[in-house]
Amino acid sequence: MTETSKPNQLRLEVWNTVNERYPGSMISKEDFVPLSFLTKPLSESKLSFVSTSGVQPVGTMPFDTVHPIGDYTYREVPSNLKPHELEIHQLKYPTVGANQDINVIFPIERLQELAQEGVIGGLTDNFYSFIGYNMDPDKLEQKLAEDIADAVVKSGADIALLCPA
Repeated sequence: MTETSKPNQLRLEVWNTVNERYPGSMISKEDFVPLSFLTKPLSESKLSFVSTSGVQPVGTMPFDTVHPIGDYTYREVPSNLKPHELEIHQLKYPTVGANQDINVIFPIERLQELAQEGVIGGLTDNFYSFIGYNMDPDKLEQKLAEDIADAVVKSGADIALLCPA
């Protein structure tokens, strides 16, 4: 089997296209970050959730979904909310399924169940959501990613689940 014929692999041409259209936006081997391992069992670990879904509590300031280079802010989403207390502010992906069941892109009820069942030790008070459409990779990394990482650390999370929409 050749490199390009491996099952479940993104076509190599896609990476070339992304690199051509958005120079500097792709992670390179020089950007390697070593894996971090849990220091205690999952059943004793507090989990935080970070998503590019644009999900936020009903009635909070909407994301700027029409700005040409994106919105570099995030929203705290209390981890104890119910789906009817959440809404999606996102134009860059189809939200029909997510509007029927928000757990499709923001699995808040599934994570609450895992905590209640003791599979994970608990949830941080807040999860974090932002919109994934951001055209300035430096600003994304140096502003938004750093701000979210700081919030996750301050939340006391032992682990973070990152989920693209």
